[in-house]
Amino acid sequence: MFGQRLRFGAFIAPFHPVDENPTLALERDLELVEHMERLDYDEAWFGEHHSAGYELIASPELMIAAAAGRTHRIKLGTGVSSLPYHHPLMLADRINQLDHMTRGRVMFGVGPGALVSDAFMMGIPVAKQRDRMDEALEVLVRLMRGEEVTHKSDWFELWQARLQMTPYSRPSVEIAVASQVSPTGARAAGRHGVGLLSLGATGTAAFNALASNWHIACEQAAEHGQTMDRSAWRLVGPMHIAETREQAMEDCRFGLEKWIYYFKEIANLPVVPEGPDPVKALIESGTAVIGTPDDAAARIQQLVDQSGGFGCFLLMDHNWAPWEAKKRSYELMARYVFPKFQQLNDNRDASIAWVARNKAEFTGQTMAAMGARIAQHIAEKGAEDIRPELAVLVGAAQPKKD
Repeated sequence: MFGQRLRFGAFIAPFHPVDENPTLALERDLELVEHMERLDYDEAWFGEHHSAGYELIASPELMIAAAAGRTHRIKLGTGVSSLPYHHPLMLADRINQLDHMTRGRVMFGVGPGALVSDAFMMGIPVAKQRDRMDEALEVLVRLMRGEEVTHKSDWFELWQARLQMTPYSRPSVEIAVASQVSPTGARAAGRHGVGLLSLGATGTAAFNALASNWHIACEQAAEHGQTMDRSAWRLVGPMHIAETREQAMEDCRFGLEKWIYYFKEIANLPVVPEGPDPVKALIESGTAVIGTPDDAAARIQQLVDQSGGFGCFLLMDHNWAPWEAKKRSYELMARYVFPKFQQLNDNRDASIAWVARNKAEFTGQTMAAMGARIAQHIAEKGAEDIRPELAVLVGAAQPKKD
């Protein structure tokens, strides 16, 4: 029996430098999802951000609706919807509508909001973002399952609230909670028995926290009568691959410095390791894979071993490389990395090995069959038209004497 197939996808924040046309940048994000579907990727997630210029998507739901019209199979998620920014009923209603419009292809990723500047513009105290996420998630899980909810909060109210349409996906749209190093996301996922989105899983701190965060989620699930499913656990990390390590490193020099500038000077998130050569620093720290398909497969195997197993690996989309090189990287992942974790070639390997082991016997039988036909022709028509090198096959057709 074959094991569970590891799924692959992309987490598209996205990261677009401010020196390019934003309209075309959003179009490329949609084109990327079309490219991914052709390559048999499983999932694409769109972010939600409202400031700082780089992460352009304000509404994951709009991107999902647009991508759904261009694709047929790939699942599409909010990566993530920032719960403190929305009234839960409005958000639940939009996601539920997408569940119907996509025929069950939508996924609902949630989090507290990553950029402090977003919360600041809306007058949301940063210290309350995680509490508000927890409170909103409590009612969203129930709303998404079609239940009636009454809840009074200091920032939203629900009175006999329910969605007009029952969920297309049963019992509801798949829900996943974002998590990094702290246990906030893991605790929320466990409390409700929903999926876990481990962002930046290849970074040192997040990598080391994988097993402990999963344990926390399972512990919380047990306390609240829930269960955690490893197939609903997604790990996110940046990779760019090419035919050679040298080519991959050269590709990334196109846009890596702008990405580093954004994280160090604007977003101020500790995801960039220090070092004189940023490409080498990312590689040596394990934060990113910049290399070959074999390098990518080795890192994913490390994640499997460290975590104890998960359901989906999401490439953190980053635009380090030129567009064509980026698409090539996604293609190389699908061609050479997917098979190692999806048992795609197990039977092919077994088949070629079986034929190789029995080559002598199969060759002998083929020669004998051909020789028999040649001998038949000679017996009926003579050997005039039989080339000398073919005549030797006649001997192979003769039964061996004891």
